[in-house]
Amino acid sequence: MEPNDAEDWMTGRIVSVNVGMPREHGTEGAAEPMERPWITGFFKDPIVGPVHVGATNLDGDGQADLRVHGGPDKAVLLYAASHYPDWRTELGFAMPFGAFGENLTVEGMAEGDVCIGDVFDVGTARLEVSQPRGPCWKIARRWKIRDLSARVQRTGRTGWYARVLREGTVQAGDTLTLVDRPNLGWTVTLASELLRPGNGREAEAAALAAVPALADAWRAVIEYRLAHGHIGSDEARLVGPNG
Repeated sequence: MEPNDAEDWMTGRIVSVNVGMPREHGTEGAAEPMERPWITGFFKDPIVGPVHVGATNLDGDGQADLRVHGGPDKAVLLYAASHYPDWRTELGFAMPFGAFGENLTVEGMAEGDVCIGDVFDVGTARLEVSQPRGPCWKIARRWKIRDLSARVQRTGRTGWYARVLREGTVQAGDTLTLVDRPNLGWTVTLASELLRPGNGREAEAAALAAVPALADAWRAVIEYRLAHGHIGSDEARLVGPNG
């Protein structure tokens, strides 16, 4: 892949910065699995004014399960503001920004526009796109819509993660300016598609795994799939304890 022409480079804008620390939700003894107690940092609230972006988190933000969330490769979660009208139409109610657990709700870009390894300057920080977000059961439990996590995966409205190349501050209204694109064509959408087995695209998946900027966890899943021909069922991730 060659770097793309300057005319193809993009800018976006933060419309909301959202953070939240892990806390318990639910009701002890509830019969319905989705009503039972759980601890999560998924609930995010919009923040007014500058917020510091560190190597693994925004100030005031945290993750409950650090085995699969957070860390340098998943320091910041971005989500396209353009998805919200679609969700409102499909679900019948309006969700606030931050509804999908994202730290930065952004306009002017979505999964099909952003490439693995894209470097953006935003505020005084610098971010590098590392992988798609693999939706999990917590999205469904947050909104008590049993199939919502599966819908997020099916529609491709997943969001994407970024690592922090330069710590700094960001706030709503800041512009995201693309300053480097070393991997033209390796979009977040494509990275999600190539993870799935049985699509006959093993050569492309192997090439994606060789992209240096790809998060190690996403690379490991691709390599496992290529070695074993499968990655197991999605049920544990998309349904989990929701039943």
